Amino acid sequence: MEIAALMRRRVIAVEMDDDLSLARTLLEQANIHHLPVVDKAHRVVGILSDRDVLRWLSPFLGTPSETRRDQALLRKPVHQIMTRHPITVGPDESADIAARYMLFNQISSLPVVDGDDTLLGILTWKDLLCHYTRQPAGAAESVRRGAAA
Repeated sequence: MEIAALMRRRVIAVEMDDDLSLARTLLEQANIHHLPVVDKAHRVVGILSDRDVLRWLSPFLGTPSETRRDQALLRKPVHQIMTRHPITVGPDESADIAARYMLFNQISSLPVVDGDDTLLGILTWKDLLCHYTRQPAGAAESVRRGAAA
């Protein structure tokens, strides 16, 4: 099956100069784990994961032990911690190729781009699992909530 049929087309992305505070808020509020980073022309230039953000931010944020340095980290631009030149796929590539990219590179998402690297969507390991287990998109959420066996 082609990636175009599996990918999520509604993607939340950030720009290179957006700060970590915005990225953190988007990740938490949308309950997502990956943010493609795009330039002004909406071309993918990087990717930022929730793990990247957690690695950089202080565990003391929002606690009485928070320092000015902790707050300053929130103002750091995304481009300083994003993964540059992420592995991407085209919408016409196969699910098998995408799965191999994820396995061999130990990554959990792939931005889907056109020939000019313009962001079209995102494919995650959950999307691939739903495909390979023949579950409808979003089935992982149902199972987690106990609605499916």
